[in-house]
Amino acid sequence: MKKGRLKWLLGTMLSSSLILAACGGGGTEETTDENGGESGGSSDAGGGEEAAGGEESYEWRFITEESQGQMQYEYAQEFADRLAEKFDGQISIEVLEFGGLGTEVDQVAQLQSGAVEMAIISPGFTGTMVEEGQVFALQFLLPDNQEDVHELLESSEALNEDLAGLYEEQNIMPMSFFTEGFMQWTGSRQLAEPSDFEGFTMRTQDSPLIRQSYEQYGADSTVMSAGDLYTSLQNGAVDGQENPIFFIADSSYHEVQDHMTISNHNSYVAMMTVNPGFYNGLPEEIQGMIDETVEEMRDVGFELQDNLNSELLSDIENNEDTPTEVTELTSEQRDAFRELALPMRDFYRENGGEEAGAILDKLESEIEEITGS
Repeated sequence: MKKGRLKWLLGTMLSSSLILAACGGGGTEETTDENGGESGGSSDAGGGEEAAGGEESYEWRFITEESQGQMQYEYAQEFADRLAEKFDGQISIEVLEFGGLGTEVDQVAQLQSGAVEMAIISPGFTGTMVEEGQVFALQFLLPDNQEDVHELLESSEALNEDLAGLYEEQNIMPMSFFTEGFMQWTGSRQLAEPSDFEGFTMRTQDSPLIRQSYEQYGADSTVMSAGDLYTSLQNGAVDGQENPIFFIADSSYHEVQDHMTISNHNSYVAMMTVNPGFYNGLPEEIQGMIDETVEEMRDVGFELQDNLNSELLSDIENNEDTPTEVTELTSEQRDAFRELALPMRDFYRENGGEEAGAILDKLESEIEEITGS
């Protein structure tokens, strides 16, 4: 799948979602009129300066871990467009692709320092900073239905209050958690049984729990930035990787991997975040509009990932130029992996930070309430 086709899909989906922005009728215009000159926040809050008419204008930067046409970038761009429209040009947000400010870890530091105001961050890249964030790396923990995952991420107290508070202590303020879809495996050989991972080198994020999880299956693990992954798969420096389908397709990993396994072993969860000093220094009306846009993007983001992953799986399966054998795990095969993954919950409790046990207990209870099992 090339970027032209992916951009067309994204444009179609986001255009159809614009109706969500109209909820509340003329609320956007009302808010803009009410602001008229009263948004006089400090220039320290995101580089505000006085514009024509006496209003404060703002220029912010929003960094992502993905490229144009991919989920995080398009989420951020849609967020930026919606917020700019609500304030009739008073707010301008530059969305930056992955790599513009360094690696994923570098970008986290940029947000913490206030060099950028907004960021989408994957908890897997902060697993050594906020150890409790490794809860998202626990395989076969989250519901195996994406609608249930969506509901959990929206409503969970364990995540939106307890875990979010720990990130805020590190100068990262999560505004929402959202799914980018189920994680799948690609490999130089079929990965259908735990024994298939023996002698297999898996690329992982910088999370002790993710690395240990693959070692449970018998694999070796190598931490690597996404920027180096395609070449490493191509030359055999690593044997496989995990990602949502849309990212596998747009990054062309399937073109240098003979096999893909529909494992649904986890959901890729990302955080929409802001620098807390920046956010807390904004006028209340602007904070309110940011909050409102975050809420709008929950359903928009879910629809985006759902359509992308479905469409692009079909493209991978029907790609005659670089055929990839796609295998879906049976219930019995998933159970074999789940059994090996269960001890990692104790690993998380013991090594995931002081609040790990309490967060996992509450999260498991919330999952049971949503799924009924």
